[in-house]
Amino acid sequence: MTRFSTIFMVSAGIAVAGLLGSATAGATPTPSRLQQDTSAIHRAGVVGVQARVVAADGRARVATAGTGDRRTGRPVPANGRFRIASTGKTFKATVVLQLVGEGRMSLNDPVERWLPGLIRGNDNDGRRITVRQLLQHTHGLADDMPGYYDTEADFYDRRFDVYTSEELVARTLRHEPLFGPGEQWSYSNIGYVLVGMIIERVTGRHWHDELRDRVIRPLGLKHTGPDRRASLPSPHARSYQSFEQDRFIDVTEQILDDRHGSLVSTTRDVNEFLRALLGGRLLRPALLAEMLTSRDLDPVVAKLMPDSQYGLGIFRRPLPCGGYYWAHGGGEGGFINENGVTEDGRRSAVVSMSSVLGREWNDALAQQRIADQLVGNALCATKQ
Repeated sequence: MTRFSTIFMVSAGIAVAGLLGSATAGATPTPSRLQQDTSAIHRAGVVGVQARVVAADGRARVATAGTGDRRTGRPVPANGRFRIASTGKTFKATVVLQLVGEGRMSLNDPVERWLPGLIRGNDNDGRRITVRQLLQHTHGLADDMPGYYDTEADFYDRRFDVYTSEELVARTLRHEPLFGPGEQWSYSNIGYVLVGMIIERVTGRHWHDELRDRVIRPLGLKHTGPDRRASLPSPHARSYQSFEQDRFIDVTEQILDDRHGSLVSTTRDVNEFLRALLGGRLLRPALLAEMLTSRDLDPVVAKLMPDSQYGLGIFRRPLPCGGYYWAHGGGEGGFINENGVTEDGRRSAVVSMSSVLGREWNDALAQQRIADQLVGNALCATKQ
């Protein structure tokens, strides 16, 4: 949507430590606490909010606030579909690690092995970049993604533009690398476009099909699937963007193809996926350990996310009540979601917001902080 959406794709949120002093370890989760935090997000200016928290015993708490449609005033659906954007990176990484476990590929394979000759030019070299580096944002390729709209007119002019993976890669190759492979960390969308292409080369099938058969169907994620159309399947809240101060426009209808993950899901399904992943139902212990082996972030992001690291398609975040949780938020198409799951996979929380507050850094920061507060409160309140 806007360049500030990158803030939400880059992280699962600004560090909650210091913001969540009210979270109490051992407390019983109550609908009122969740509803208070959900309503607080709406009061901050977000049009519609839906949240779902799952406790260690499997009980779910659900809360909504605001409206699902500014024109009609209808309520936000409690389990409405939304575009999960960069949360899809964790789904993709899971498929890759399953293929590694089957011996069909290696994390240390160079990109060149699977995509020969693709990454060349301007000192970019697929022979020097590994699959692991793609998954961990240490490959050094420059991001040059289309689809960030600066004005309302820009949105209406380009919202149905479609790009192939090859076209997206070509945009990246116009630039020199940001750094040598493995030397630094820099959040990237193009790396995960390449991950999807590699899955397809290894399996001979679209990565959506592999994800369906390996993750979506086995977990019974009935409301999760590709985001290939301009419209969303019902039920869903409509999504909004503010290109001018205090003026929201409906941005629900647009095509995002494969730029940021291209999946639609629900708070119920994302919770189930995160719990299954950290609970060991999708990856064998050694492979899950590979995913969770994390490294430091770049200095800019590290200032926003103190004590946080990045594994293979997932962030490690500190809990305000002690310990860590794992997460990957996403923001695109007017939707922003924040989420988190505890290390044992037993407690999780997902909040979906159906508007972006504004185009300024402080707007994005405020929205992210208050969403992170909900996640941190929820995970600490459900601690047994």
